[in-house]
Amino acid sequence: MKALILRLFCAAAVACAISPAFAQTDTKKPTTPTTAATPAAASQPKPEQPKADPKVEAPKPAAEKVAWVEIKTSMGTIVVELDGEKAPISTTNFLAYVNEGFYDGTIFHRVIKNFMIQGGGFTPVEKSGASEIAEKKTTHSPIKNEWQNGLKNRRGTLAMARTGDPDSATSQFYINVVDNDRPPANLDAPRGSPPAAYAVFGKVISGMDVVDKIMTSPPATRAACAMCPPRPSRSRRPAS
Repeated sequence: MKALILRLFCAAAVACAISPAFAQTDTKKPTTPTTAATPAAASQPKPEQPKADPKVEAPKPAAEKVAWVEIKTSMGTIVVELDGEKAPISTTNFLAYVNEGFYDGTIFHRVIKNFMIQGGGFTPVEKSGASEIAEKKTTHSPIKNEWQNGLKNRRGTLAMARTGDPDSATSQFYINVVDNDRPPANLDAPRGSPPAAYAVFGKVISGMDVVDKIMTSPPATRAACAMCPPRPSRSRRPAS
């Protein structure tokens, strides 16, 4: 069992604290945190072997069936449960970014009332006394879209954001604040070429009220967003 840490800013780009969550191979949520110690190697050190140039590669499928990540913001705490059984690629990808500290200091840069909140790709910066946001450029290779895993884009679920390319998701994710598995958004309907929907890989198990607070708060400075789930159609667009 291992501790996982994720730190995010809320939509208003206010700093938050960090706290641990856990991953395990069964479906029972741990009641107390434990950390497995790694014994020191007893053998003599071996001569260092030549190493290939480091490359950023997509993570391998997850071994954990269930994992929990706790997100603490200035608006409260959100706990998400990741489904490593139905969405092993997306789960492993997300946990890799968590373990690397990639999400530290990122913000929910896209906040749309009655739709979703999106984060995992931008950080706040100060320019000439004004608050702006900048995209984090270094990500792993895009991952395979797991949209056919049976998980739906319903309220409280966690899904991968992407471009029009079905297999373009990297670090960005979103949390559905309404049931988006039906019109007008209908994020479970295949679209594009080749046709594909948006892959869900987890759900909020605590703190949905915090998600709602973020959804109704003033968003961070807006930026062009290529990796975004499509908004509901204009004719059925919710009131802002």
